[in-house]
Amino acid sequence: MAESVSKDDVVAFRLAAHHLSERLSEDALLDAAGSCGIQNSPPGSALLALHARARGVTQERVDDAVANQKSLLQTWSIRGAPFYFPTADAPVFTTGVLPPSEKAMRHFLPGLGQSLDTLGLTLTEATELTGAEIREVLAGRRLAINELGAEIAGRVAGKLPARQREGWEAEGPYAPGQPLGEGVVHFCLRILTLRGVVCFAPRAGNKAPFVLVDEWLGRPIPETDPEAARAELVRRYLRCYGPSTRADFAAWAGIQAGDAGPWWSLVEDELTPVEHDVEQGGTSWILAEDLGALRSPPTPRGVRLLPPRDPYTQQRDRGTIVEKRYHLDVWKALGEPGTVLADGKIAGVWRPRKSGRALTVAVTTFGSLPPRHRAVLEEEAEQVAPLRGASSTSVEYDTY
Repeated sequence: MAESVSKDDVVAFRLAAHHLSERLSEDALLDAAGSCGIQNSPPGSALLALHARARGVTQERVDDAVANQKSLLQTWSIRGAPFYFPTADAPVFTTGVLPPSEKAMRHFLPGLGQSLDTLGLTLTEATELTGAEIREVLAGRRLAINELGAEIAGRVAGKLPARQREGWEAEGPYAPGQPLGEGVVHFCLRILTLRGVVCFAPRAGNKAPFVLVDEWLGRPIPETDPEAARAELVRRYLRCYGPSTRADFAAWAGIQAGDAGPWWSLVEDELTPVEHDVEQGGTSWILAEDLGALRSPPTPRGVRLLPPRDPYTQQRDRGTIVEKRYHLDVWKALGEPGTVLADGKIAGVWRPRKSGRALTVAVTTFGSLPPRHRAVLEEEAEQVAPLRGASSTSVEYDTY
């Protein structure tokens, strides 16, 4: 029989799992990043997401963890987006995300199929062609995707039969003047990141350069059984977004619902059904070991300024945390704002506006914001300012 819980309990359970009920200590940066990974698009959003979860987060501390300690890794991961996660958890967020079949990989990379068909290649073949050249091109270097893609595509072209080479070098549909083969290589690099071949070095200006993983870390990512990695990815998802469904997991991971079996089926005997009053109704699932925490989650307190695409707002049952009338204000196709989290509720959205070293935080609330919340929000804005390269801050308020 399914357990029945309230929406408030579901929200509180998820907030605690995301470390948004109470900030972690200064030495818990990896715990903050490891729950379900931290997306870093738009660039810089990961820094704000980490700040919302742990005390004492600075750009310098994050840079040190990535570039010196190598305890944090950044690479393409869930939904094909750039993510930070603990290096020790790399197999979960690389191997665990990698679709296990040609069909599922094509679904994971929409927009590629027609180009492969034009070339007469499978995605596996195209990835192997790319992978065969990447070490020669990237060894000892840091290259942005356009530089890396152009060099690899040129080397691959010289090894193709004449008819395939003609299509490979013809202009493709992805960017004006870009050869079709170069665009295909860009897609294949996403697969190679999930195979643990390449990752990102810290940004240099506007560039996010690729490096070879084994050179960057001084060792390869440990080989992990793919099924074990996929199972752990589902567990991480359910600990942060449960109770949930197979279809919502698929949407979060960036795969099609029909392709979710090789992930979801691995943990089915660890799940227990739950019924709760959220927008989709019906039965969802949670890890049986988390049922106690779901029944009595901690009460969320405080105010956080969450960045666009914060892990917490990536849950798929959006009506659980935001009234439907505000969905288009929170989840915009372009130019998403950040969100204001006040005592566990999404109370509005915010946008930064910087002039020199002065940061203005423009807040638009979904109703009245009590004075006690405004006072804490303004303290949060002061902490956000140095993370945005500012030395002073002000807050402007508006209401929908």
